[in-house]
Amino acid sequence: MQEDTIFQMPLIGDKAPEFVANTTNGVVKFPSDYAGKWVILFSHPADFTPVCTTEFITFQSMINEFKDLNTELIGLSVGTLTGHLAWIEAIKNLTYRDWTNVEITFPIIDDMNMEIAKKYGMLHSHESNNKTVRAVFIIDPNGIIRTILYYPLTTGRNFEEIKRTLIALQTTDAFGVSTPADWQPGDDVVVAAPSTVNELNKRISNKDKTLDVKAWFLSLQKLSESEITEKLHKKSSNKKTK
Repeated sequence: MQEDTIFQMPLIGDKAPEFVANTTNGVVKFPSDYAGKWVILFSHPADFTPVCTTEFITFQSMINEFKDLNTELIGLSVGTLTGHLAWIEAIKNLTYRDWTNVEITFPIIDDMNMEIAKKYGMLHSHESNNKTVRAVFIIDPNGIIRTILYYPLTTGRNFEEIKRTLIALQTTDAFGVSTPADWQPGDDVVVAAPSTVNELNKRISNKDKTLDVKAWFLSLQKLSESEITEKLHKKSSNKKTK
């Protein structure tokens, strides 16, 4: 009797598990087809389900915002290409909020054998044995997993929060800073705590007037939304011209 392959759930900081899959946009080799780009890989429980439908319409409505951030979207469920195609065709005839006649352009993976879902830890037995939870993996241009989010089957995702998290990650990479609680682009950012005695003394004396020093271990710095947008969009434009 053939034993099931045991997969270890990937963690933040791990290389994204590789796969080759059929999608609604053709064959995808991941992550090599997306080298140099950020990727949001997200799973949904099933086609023709109400919450998933609202999510797909919302994600599609934001696709240009993500492209401006050098980010591609990939959907996945334990379903067939035929089912995926029929569902996205049905979505075209729906109106949700202010969106109508929405055409889903990002690829949706056929994972009927659940191989990719298992590799990424998207099957949670307490929710369902054959439906993926609402998982989100944000993967950077080097193929490293930077964020993992899980939502139960009954709860739709907050896509503005997913976008905020993406921008926070890109801001950290571009400016070498961290982002505090409830951060939004344009809010103050956190600079690293001192790592030497000399840096500690400078921080305590508060000689660096560009910093808002709350304590030696907590200092904030202004970083405008326009600075962030300019740098991130510049990086995205450079990727497109290469």
